[in-house]
Amino acid sequence: MTHPLAGLRVVELATDVAGPYATKLLADAGADVVKVEHPEGGDPMRRWTSSGVEVPPSEDSVLFRFLNTSKRCVAIDWTTAAGRAELLDLVAGADVVVESLGGIE
Repeated sequence: MTHPLAGLRVVELATDVAGPYATKLLADAGADVVKVEHPEGGDPMRRWTSSGVEVPPSEDSVLFRFLNTSKRCVAIDWTTAAGRAELLDLVAGADVVVESLGGIE
């Protein structure tokens, strides 16, 4: 199978649906997508369900799994100097950055 976006490096700094869905499409087309999450809590979509049923801490929601197939995930604490440097290094090597966090403090 041909992957038209093979070789494209994408860094995702996004939660909810829009950003993760956009990068899911890129990953499904062959892009190398790295999802960055904060180590304290990660993406809130890991816990979200439409039914309100609580997701066990050791599992992820079905929607989170759907939105994040074909991606790699890393946890980076961008509030520290070392974490910010690690994030900037990751972004420097990317062809595309998708961000929907509303500003990283």
